[in-house]
Amino acid sequence: MYCHLTLLFICIAVLSFRIKDSMYHALTYATILEMQAMMTFNPEDILTAGSTMKDAQAVCQRSRKKSSFNSLASRSFTEEELHAELCYAECLLQRAALTFLQVTRFLIGVVLLLRELHAVLQSAGYAQGENHRHFEAGVKLGVGSFNLMLSMLPTRILRLLEFVGFSGNKEFGLQQLEEGSSTHTFRAFLCNMLLLCYHTFMSFILGTGEGDVADAERLLQPYLKQYPKVNLFAIGRFEECCEAQQAWKQFHHMCYWELMWCFTYKRHWKMAYFYADLLSKENTWSKATYAYMKGSYLSMLTREECKVFGESEEGLFRQVPGLKQKIAGKSLPTEKFAIRKARRYLTEKPIPLPVPPLEMMYIWNGYTVIGKHKELTEGILETLNEAQKQLESNPRTELSTDDQCLVSLLKGLCLKQLGFQEEAEHYFTLVLCNENQIKFDHYLVPNALLEHGLLCLEQGRRVEAIKLLEAAKQNYKNYSMESRTHFRIQAALQKDHTHSPPKVLCSRSY
Repeated sequence: MYCHLTLLFICIAVLSFRIKDSMYHALTYATILEMQAMMTFNPEDILTAGSTMKDAQAVCQRSRKKSSFNSLASRSFTEEELHAELCYAECLLQRAALTFLQVTRFLIGVVLLLRELHAVLQSAGYAQGENHRHFEAGVKLGVGSFNLMLSMLPTRILRLLEFVGFSGNKEFGLQQLEEGSSTHTFRAFLCNMLLLCYHTFMSFILGTGEGDVADAERLLQPYLKQYPKVNLFAIGRFEECCEAQQAWKQFHHMCYWELMWCFTYKRHWKMAYFYADLLSKENTWSKATYAYMKGSYLSMLTREECKVFGESEEGLFRQVPGLKQKIAGKSLPTEKFAIRKARRYLTEKPIPLPVPPLEMMYIWNGYTVIGKHKELTEGILETLNEAQKQLESNPRTELSTDDQCLVSLLKGLCLKQLGFQEEAEHYFTLVLCNENQIKFDHYLVPNALLEHGLLCLEQGRRVEAIKLLEAAKQNYKNYSMESRTHFRIQAALQKDHTHSPPKVLCSRSY
């Protein structure tokens, strides 16, 4: 061991003489320092390795061929230039590994510190001064938010985090935040905000809609009484929120987005279009999504009704692919979904989408929201019944099965919310029976399995539910909004830990 260390130190000393002018010396030297950082986990070693690797990358850059838009395979290189490309790629890879190491170390430090602080809070052997309640609320905020956040992650991510010692308990996290929100401290506000976000947003978008809306109302009331015009807490008063201030337009945009969905739930297509249009003009988050939503609402109107807006559904849908953008190098999942749906309008004779706003409403888990209001659910079901009749009367096309399966899935959701569980189950199974005829909308099958599984859970058919949920998780990959579906599956599976392979029978197809 002593000989190996001696040899390593000699290598480092030799390499250090040429790290400024030789890419292989620079890369090797940086690699050795990174190996040291990986073994020691010392923050100074990590920073040193990162800085050295960045310098090595700069040395490689000097020997690379000048940038071109052509692929590497179509360009000519000297041997040195090819090696420079390879070394440059290795530098990037190792810098990525260091970034992961820094994040992991940071998370471990956070977890360990929060655990220690929570242990201190549970003990009685420390001095409690006049500001103790602020300390207590801070610990509950940290422990609660971390547990809640981790508990909602999909299984495949949780397994990776558990490998490095992380785990989350949703019930414990909510309890800690609830206790923190009841304190008269400045952190009580933050605990309240997280609880409200969970009950009114995260549980619907990333879960199974089990957020406690009544509890959210209870949390809101003290703030609404004290600050009747406050922006952050006037969730049910979006228009008042816009009127209350003009300085932060971002709050207006959040309200426009919520108002758009409120009018969608009520099937007031013109008003929903109005707010989607406002967003498309003022907000830059996702122009593609806004254009898609505008086209969706116009598709629910007659051509005569659309004339007043000066736009058409075909024109808007054709704009969608060109408005695609990337944030931090990644495309937005909602944009990718919108582009896939809008591509049928790029042909000379497009086949109209049947109920695009109601489909996007499902992507944002709106059926769990309207399920709490019978009249809204019955209204949506009426629109879906009309769409189904229209599909049945139209000539069959290559997309007929996709459209019929979509309507079946959405009808199943409405029927489940209205208490017609056998009829809902029939429609979910119908989607699965037509799996092989679906041309593009492959996301419908795992989501039908998910919704069928949730229905079985509600009925106490746990074994069957877990089979369906596991089928949705294990048997389908690379479909639209896959991560969102996995978040919801994970939330459902947390109710039971039994696993067995799926087998679903069907007797009818289109």
